[in-house]
Amino acid sequence: MAAPLAADGPVVIIGAGQAGTLAAEALRSGGHAGPITLLGDEPHGPYHRPPLSKGWLAGEIGEAQLMLRVPEMLAKKGITLRTGTRAVAIDREARQVRLADGSSLPYAGLVLATGAAPRTLALPGADASNVLPLRSRDDASRMAAALARCAEKQLPVVVIGGGFIGLEVAATARKKGLSVTVLEAGPRLLGRVLAPMLSDWFADLHRGHGVELVLQSRIEHIVAEGGEAVAVQLVDGRRLPCGLVVLGVGVSANDALARAAGLACEQGIVVDACARTSDPLIVAAGDNTARRLADGSLLRLESVHNATEQAKSAAAALLGQERPFTATPWFWSDQYERKLQMAGLSGGADAWALRGELGGAAFSVFHYRAGRLVAVDSVNDAKVHLLARKLLEAGVSPAPEQVADAGFDLASLLAR
Repeated sequence: MAAPLAADGPVVIIGAGQAGTLAAEALRSGGHAGPITLLGDEPHGPYHRPPLSKGWLAGEIGEAQLMLRVPEMLAKKGITLRTGTRAVAIDREARQVRLADGSSLPYAGLVLATGAAPRTLALPGADASNVLPLRSRDDASRMAAALARCAEKQLPVVVIGGGFIGLEVAATARKKGLSVTVLEAGPRLLGRVLAPMLSDWFADLHRGHGVELVLQSRIEHIVAEGGEAVAVQLVDGRRLPCGLVVLGVGVSANDALARAAGLACEQGIVVDACARTSDPLIVAAGDNTARRLADGSLLRLESVHNATEQAKSAAAALLGQERPFTATPWFWSDQYERKLQMAGLSGGADAWALRGELGGAAFSVFHYRAGRLVAVDSVNDAKVHLLARKLLEAGVSPAPEQVADAGFDLASLLAR
């Protein structure tokens, strides 16, 4: 365990998203009295990212609802927010962060909350002005304008990637009445995170709302005219006209600063359960991290829950406290009128049990590996989702027949 910060030592936090903001607040509430500087390279103050592909993109929520913290609230806590400020290097020997304007900030403790960046595609035409990723507020604003243009001119939308971002944007576009085609390179939607039965259910959900799905698709190039994408050309000869191409092909950890500074990085900035990096003065939290587990493997989690809890662990570590984050991870996704809530990690599951009727008003899929419950995916089934988190935290595995029996009280297993 590292020695705690001096009570008046300056802390610099690179990244003003969920993890960075909450780390700043946790440091202050944890008793740190020194300067805390929160650096954000975007021109906006801290905001919520999940609504970007849904409510914000659809125009259903305004700026006030998007904001995570207004600058005045941070200022009251003695946290200095600097927006539009980019860190370009970390000098670990001098304990300074160099900024793009040539100035430097000293630190006694440093938090890296640099998040992740959308992956791109090395395709001819992918640099067209209306080929857009979705990660930031500005990305979402550009995409909203492109959707409005598609609606005005009755132009189709092509989404590349059948993951959560791609499908959430597809649902938003369909709700606006736009023609949508989703191109997925794999054999099923959300193949890395969902069981086949749920992948099929989501495919039916989107097809039922008028989305065309092209699975195992191969893109030859994006047809551009005058710097603007007008179609996506597939290897099989199909040519899909479009007014917008959405890039939803995943993200990569923003770990370049950490790598250049000599910190251990592999799939992201390597941290322990307390968010400590290979430098005792530097912690990291959020989508830029890869947690080293007891068996030596690495776990990357991209979620609000992970960012929130790692931020608290990172702040505690700088304060000289142990606060390991090992809780059951959970995630969610909203598509049309359906909310998917996921608890645990279903990778490697070899058996499944269904509670409720697949496609009914509410249902949940329980995932097992070697007879042990490892995850539960719930659709419009919030009560079971919350119960599943408790079961997973307690290490309780209901038998598949108990799960399938709607009359069996799963909560009773927690009282034993």
